[in-house]
Parts: sequence; structure tokens; C-alpha cells
Amino acid sequence: MKKETIIALLHGPDQPGLVAKASSWIFERGSNIDHADQHKDPEANVFFQRVEWVPSGDPEHEADAFKAFAESSLKMNTKVVLNTKKQKVALFVSKIDHCFHDIILRFQANEMSGELACIISNHKALKKAAKTYGIPFYHTPFDNTDKASVEAEQLEILKKHSVELVILARYMQILSSDFLNKAGVPVINIHHSFLPAFAGGKPYHQAYERGVKIIGATAHYANADLDEGPIIYQDVTQINHRNTISDLIRKGKDLEKSVFAHAVRLHLNNRILVYNNKTVVFD
Repeated sequence: MKKETIIALLHGPDQPGLVAKASSWIFERGSNIDHADQHKDPEANVFFQRVEWVPSGDPEHEADAFKAFAESSLKMNTKVVLNTKKQKVALFVSKIDHCFHDIILRFQANEMSGELACIISNHKALKKAAKTYGIPFYHTPFDNTDKASVEAEQLEILKKHSVELVILARYMQILSSDFLNKAGVPVINIHHSFLPAFAGGKPYHQAYERGVKIIGATAHYANADLDEGPIIYQDVTQINHRNTISDLIRKGKDLEKSVFAHAVRLHLNNRILVYNNKTVVFD
């Protein structure tokens, strides 16, 4: 059985004694820290910390008490969760299926600290596969339908399944700012380039034309600006003059799967703090 721990993510203006005060609060209650990490942005004078500990008493009560302490006494923005809480996740997809299959198999292998609640797609191409995996599938086509109506339907689906995270497995639609605001949950996208290079469509074709020697993949939080949300994780692979566009796409797909999965895992494990369109990742 998984050991129950409390995870706290804190950030705010730097001040003396923050680490000591947080650890002392935990120690004084007879609890035991498993992991602790911190970072300071010297340019912005912002302090970040992730601390995980085994509580001595009731976990929910202790989590609430720490949050109140950190916000009132330390003046820090604070998120506190239990590691045993599994977030419900909605998977958005179109027709491209490599990230779709890979991420589902990782969830079903218990690699992810979350639960895939539903699949939403603007095409029926992966409906049969979704049924095989035993995950509810919703077809929300945009053909001859205004975007606002389709997104309203999608928002109702998210609400129905109490979704806490949306992940885009090569979902070939741009989410509107209205959708993002009303969803009220983080959205993770996988982009098939090493952003900010080759943003937009057909990045592998762009990379081939430019003659670059590496290609990459980027997982980022989605916001109202296309491909400009806070970056979570990136990776690259070498290419050379012999590689065709097909070679780039093949190599890129492998990158996309691993980068996407790693970013989702980091989020579900509560290892990411977002500020000023950047992230601090406690990996």
C-alpha cells in the first residue's frame, strides 16, 4: 500500500528563514520530511519550495493546518495535497494516435498518479480504440457547427467527469481563451518542435527546410497564445543531412511520446510551480 504523504508547493517573495520555519513546523508536530527542495529566482527575488512529509496525525487536518500557517505566517502562495489523491484526467485527441496509445498504456500500467476519466475527440477515428481501453469516448465534431457550441459541449463533459487536468495528445484544434477560462483546470499540450523554434504547423517540414542538426519536442501548459504557454519539459534528438522528412517525423514521434508522458507525470506528482509564464520543475 502506498505510504500517505503531504506535498506542499510554496512560492512568494524571498525572506530569511523560510526553509527553517517550514521544516520546524513539520518537526514540532512529530512528522517526518521525506523530500525537500527549493529554488530562488535572484532576478525576481522569488522563493520556491516543494516539501513532502509523512504526517504524524490526520493527513487532511495537518495539510489544512500547514496551508493556513504558510499563507498567514510565511506569506507564501501555497498548494497542499495528499499524494494518494488521484486527479481525474481528460484526454483530447484528433486522428494522430502515437501519443494517444502511449499515454493510455502508461496510465493502465499505473505509471501515472491519476485516472483517465474520458476521451474527447473531434473525429471518430479512435473511438474503437477507446472502447478497447474501456474509457468513455465523446465525439465532438466541428463540422458545420460553431466553435463556441462545441466547446460548450466539451465543458459539460469535463464537468460531468469532475476533470482536474486536460491533456492534448496531438489534438489538432486551438482551444479558445473562453474555453480555457471556463474549464478552470490546467491543460498540457505536446508540440512537435523544440519551442520557440518552428512554432505553428508542420514543424518537421520547417526543420528540414532549415537544415537544423537537432529536432525536439516540447510539453507546455496551454494558454490563449498559441504555442507560448509555460514550458514543462523538452528533449531533442540528433539528425543529419541524410535524414528525410519521414525520418524526422519518425524520430520526432518517439520524442513526443516520452516528453508528453514525462510532463504529465510531473504535473500529477505535484512537481511544478508556474510563475511569469515560466515553470520551476522539482524533478
